[in-house]
Amino acid sequence: MIEVRDLTKRFGEKVAVDHLSFNVQPGRVTGFLGPNGAGKSTTMRLILGLDRPASGTATIDGVAYAQLPSPLLTVGALLEAKSVHTGRSARNHLLFLAQTQGLPTKRVDAVLGLVGLSDVAGKRTGTFSLGMSQRLGVAAAMLGDPRVLLLDEPVNGLDPEGVLWIRNLMKALASEGRTILVSSHLMNEMAVTADHLIVIGRGRLLADAPTEEVIARSSGQTVRVRTPDPDRLTALITAEGGKVVQAANGNGNGQAAGSQAAAPEPVPVLMVTGVPAARIGELAASASIILHELTPQMASLEEAFLELTADSLEYGHLDAQPADWSSR
Repeated sequence: MIEVRDLTKRFGEKVAVDHLSFNVQPGRVTGFLGPNGAGKSTTMRLILGLDRPASGTATIDGVAYAQLPSPLLTVGALLEAKSVHTGRSARNHLLFLAQTQGLPTKRVDAVLGLVGLSDVAGKRTGTFSLGMSQRLGVAAAMLGDPRVLLLDEPVNGLDPEGVLWIRNLMKALASEGRTILVSSHLMNEMAVTADHLIVIGRGRLLADAPTEEVIARSSGQTVRVRTPDPDRLTALITAEGGKVVQAANGNGNGQAAGSQAAAPEPVPVLMVTGVPAARIGELAASASIILHELTPQMASLEEAFLELTADSLEYGHLDAQPADWSSR
């Protein structure tokens, strides 16, 4: 388990990490999210002892990284995929790391196979694409078969097959009881990969909860309601503080093709925000209002993330319109 307690880091006048506390539990993939400049990479560096905090502690299974007797056998990390000697082959890069920890050569070949680089093991890393470098970084992180993994933007540069591969790899490793902390800016990917989320902004903790809970907290969650009595239901929802927008009408049961009978009137569709589905059902029941549909429409992780971090952006959005390049 990774434990961060009251961690603070300053760079001159700038507070990069501000009294941050959280745990990363084993047996699940924990996503580490935040806008650019939020302090994610700095926090990872503090956990790995690469930076010294102004105050607070970061430990792995109760021990500071610097005190681990065999670091690669306990913690694997990928912080910068291109931080390799460009003149070395992939295999020699891993072999060098293995020798520092007394790991057998067969472990090098095993991780090269794990990440799909066996065929290019003899090539110099300076010729690698970003995606290949990411795979090599994962191989280095897995070299000691560690029980804790920290991965900073591991899907950068990967093609769709590579993204799926690393998603499945992280899930498989977590299922073995390992502790996985992964940062990413790809919200859609985190939504299907991470079991738990830690969200920070300006170095401060904004959320520490299961992924589904973070999404569910978003005020962007809507409920789709179909009712033949939209006016009365709208009045009840509005009185509860909710907002109602009448959407395009849904159809009734309809008629078979070629039927001469008049088609039934479509049942109005209401999109409701600010009142949960269960409460809408209670309001309708109390007023004997018939409901044909009551379906929560979950917000996306991207919507929830933007809402959480709206006040924590290092750089504001530009209001100006894009330049018109057509005349240049």
